[in-house]
Amino acid sequence: MPILRQDAIDMIKRWEGLRLEAYKDAADVWTIGYGHTGASGYPPSVGKGLRISELDAENILLKDLKLFGDRVDSEVDVTINDNQYGALVSFVFNVGKAALSRSTLLRKLNFGDYDGAACEFGRWNKAKIDGKYQVVRGLTMRRKAERELFERPI
Repeated sequence: MPILRQDAIDMIKRWEGLRLEAYKDAADVWTIGYGHTGASGYPPSVGKGLRISELDAENILLKDLKLFGDRVDSEVDVTINDNQYGALVSFVFNVGKAALSRSTLLRKLNFGDYDGAACEFGRWNKAKIDGKYQVVRGLTMRRKAERELFERPI
């Protein structure tokens, strides 16, 4: 079973950034800490006025990553290495559990098409802004980093 290595956690932290006061992200979703939206099902629920400490943010992130990692474990049917696992946890953390389940990325991976799965990361570079999906430069860069991690040998 692969493990979530510190370099993958650091990558997620870098892309999410740390905010100790709740804010609305580019997709108009309340967010706090390292990208916590409450979508993981783990408290706190996020809304206007919520503030947390840096230690709280770290603890929430680790619990969120455990939940998203469990989802990767349950959805992936093929053997993956720690780097592939880290890239997938980052991906799911950002796009959500349901998105992974219905993705071509997962389908290709579970068919053993690792190269094809890697190519799918780049397709997930849009966010719904003002009611329509638009390419977001930060997501494009994040997907590139996730793909590079996915393709990096251990």
